[in-house]
Amino acid sequence: MTGADYLLPFRTKLRSMRTESFGADPAGARMERIRRSPHFVDGVFQNPVGARTRPSGSTVEFAKIYFHKEQRARRAPTGTVPVHATTLADLAAPPATGLRLTWMGHSSVLAEIDGRRVLFDPVWGERCSPFPFAGPKRLHPTPLSLAALGPVDVVVISHDHYDHLDMPTIRALAGTDTVFAVPLGVGAHLERWGVPTSRMHELDWNETATVAGISLTATPARHFCGRGLRNQQHALWASWAVTGPEHRIYHSGDTGYFPGFRDIGAEHGPFDATMIQIGAYSEYWPDIHMTPAEGMLAHLDLQGGRPHGVLLPIHWGTFNLAPHPWAEPGEWTKDAGEEAGQAVAFPRPGEPFEPAGKLPAEAWWRAVSQPIAHPWRRPRGAESLAETSRGDMDLAGER
Repeated sequence: MTGADYLLPFRTKLRSMRTESFGADPAGARMERIRRSPHFVDGVFQNPVGARTRPSGSTVEFAKIYFHKEQRARRAPTGTVPVHATTLADLAAPPATGLRLTWMGHSSVLAEIDGRRVLFDPVWGERCSPFPFAGPKRLHPTPLSLAALGPVDVVVISHDHYDHLDMPTIRALAGTDTVFAVPLGVGAHLERWGVPTSRMHELDWNETATVAGISLTATPARHFCGRGLRNQQHALWASWAVTGPEHRIYHSGDTGYFPGFRDIGAEHGPFDATMIQIGAYSEYWPDIHMTPAEGMLAHLDLQGGRPHGVLLPIHWGTFNLAPHPWAEPGEWTKDAGEEAGQAVAFPRPGEPFEPAGKLPAEAWWRAVSQPIAHPWRRPRGAESLAETSRGDMDLAGER
């Protein structure tokens, strides 16, 4: 470092350290459009319901839990995760019912809906991090390569966090003919990575794009954005309602529970299948991720308050992002589904299934998991999830 380097403003030094994987900040016409959004207030995007986006509670206590040797062991599988080796044959024939879902791990899902192929939050990278040498690493391999996936009509991104928006994956897809549907502001990242704006639909909440005969609507979510320490909150986060000629599906992205699920369901549902975030929850960030019980409530809200369609649990099993045991989200969701009388699919990563057909129901995680406590289980006779009052939910901003 030269003496002149010390004269550089600190912000300039920070920017010089930002590699391409950090993405880009919105500017120009894109930033002007962001400023016109009704959800952009006081210089930042706002949540539909107040939310704490930084961990609450004692940092020291959290560190004790997170780095405790025995607790760390529980946050990983004890053996090889039984990934389904997805083949071209699995995906070659169209779904008999017109709708097929293939969970690729975490929040990545290939949805084949009414003759179209929609890829949600594709992350094929080894780590969800801006660096190839650090950050949460995959706990299982991808079920198949991107090249083997075949043509995709549209790639849908929920928000810009590294476990949902992966630069190497986007660059690979940028070399295809696929179209991208992203929340407002996220297009700046894609443009830096080689996606032309002509192949992007950049949407605010409640805006809809039509691609290959299906409609994709960016719907509200309760979360936040950012790919660096200097987070300006200039990129929106979203859930997505996708409607084809015959089927309707929903992808939650990352979100805390909020009453808006009922409004989304009333406007765009009921859904044949929902893909709901049920992992990486913690009492230290209760407003921005859902527990499995909250995820089940969200699904029921989306379906008009009653069991309907199929719930596919996402955002678990692939990366270690929270203090809870690795397999707890699957176990808890299984209990929640049985309690609510709601059909839930539990595919292995890469295992295609049709929501209208036979659902994968085996608790496959038990073979590679340490024993899991079940503190969420209710005594016999307790009210069902479907009857739980939403007024009992503890929402930040209402207390």
